[in-house]
This record gives sequence, structure tokens and C-alpha cells, in this order.
Amino acid sequence: MYEISGLTKIYQGKGKNEKVHALQGVDVVIPDNDMLAIQGPTGHGKSTLLQLLGGLDRPTGGSLKFDGQEMAKMGEMSLTKLRAQNFGYIFQGFNLIPTLTAQENVETALVPLGVSKVERRERAAKALTDVGLGERLGHLQTELSGGQQQRVAIARALVKEPKVILADEPTGNLDEETRDDIFGLLEKLWADLGLTVIMVTHDSALSKRVPRLAQIKNGKLTIKRERAGATGV
Repeated sequence: MYEISGLTKIYQGKGKNEKVHALQGVDVVIPDNDMLAIQGPTGHGKSTLLQLLGGLDRPTGGSLKFDGQEMAKMGEMSLTKLRAQNFGYIFQGFNLIPTLTAQENVETALVPLGVSKVERRERAAKALTDVGLGERLGHLQTELSGGQQQRVAIARALVKEPKVILADEPTGNLDEETRDDIFGLLEKLWADLGLTVIMVTHDSALSKRVPRLAQIKNGKLTIKRERAGATGV
């Protein structure tokens, strides 16, 4: 569970004295097994918040707790371990390594965890099978469609058996039919595995399908729709 209070992020602007207030006092609780979509205008803090939630950046101020641990105060080694064990990332651009096969791309997520080569191959093959690519283990990125590449990216996020999936525009590069397939897959994995899924999206069609919806504008977050039956959020 995330417990976030007064979270701020300030970047140095182009001018010497210019400051960019990307996040301005975000307060939100994100419980286990939540599926939350975050919408908002470009440049208003969506991706910044996602990066902070995944430990890819550090806040300027406020409190950011994950399972009771204050991420803002963790040392770099502890934060790296937390990232590796708990968070799976999905990006709009897939971020696959073009010289590696689908299976090898998925295996890369397990290297920081010290998993043996044999176990890496077994777990990567299973993850790809779980996302419908069991017959594409040896294919390179150029031999896969956009939807298949995103499935590889999802398998890479899942193979670590994370608690949280963080997705930044996960369907942004896909056509409408493929978008629906990929989001349907995310919905199934969320329901079957009990994951917490947090995604940034501009897609209104997807935002209508998630149980919980938030909006960021001018660095401030507002919950626009609560999950049915949710309390304490």
C-alpha cells in the first residue's frame, strides 16, 4: 500500500532562478490490489508521480510510504532493492533491447535479483506463455508486431512477481483493437494475480474502464472516481 502526504517535486528550470513545481502537495492512499488510472494535461506531473511511485526519482518534500517504508529517506542500495523486488514497469515505447530475443528481454528483469540462468530461462518462458507469446520465445523485436512487443514488455514486468505494475501510456503506440487486447490482458492479470496497477493514460476509453480514476492538473491530484466499495481513500 502507498500512503502519500504533501508530496512535492521541484525541478530546476532553464533559467538560473527558475523552478518548475511538477507536484504540489499530493495526498493519496493507493491500497493493495487497486487499479488506478491517472489523467491530466501534458506537463502537469503525471509521469513525475509515476517515477516517484516506482523509486526512479526522489521527491523534494512530503511523505511517500510503500508498505510502511518511507521511500524518500531510503539509501540508494535499499531503494534499488525495493525497486527490483516490488515494481514492474511498462512504457509506451516498449524499451526492448533489439538484439535480444523475446525470452532474453524478459530475462533481463531477473538479473538484478541474482536469479540463476536456468531459473531465468524457465521463468521468462512461463511469463511469455502467460501473456500469450509461448510460441514467440526466440523472436527478435523486429519479428514482432506492436501488440506482441508490448506483451513482451508486460511479461518482463511480471516475471519478477512484483506487487505493483507501473505503466506509462502502455497503449499509446497501439491501434484501437490492439489497445483493447492489451488493456484486457492487464485487467485479467490484475484480477488473477492480485496486483496493484497504476497507469498514466491520455486514453479516455481506458479511463472509463478502470475501477479508480485520478486527475493531475498543475501538480495537484484529485480523485475523480472511487472504486466501488472502497473505504478510507
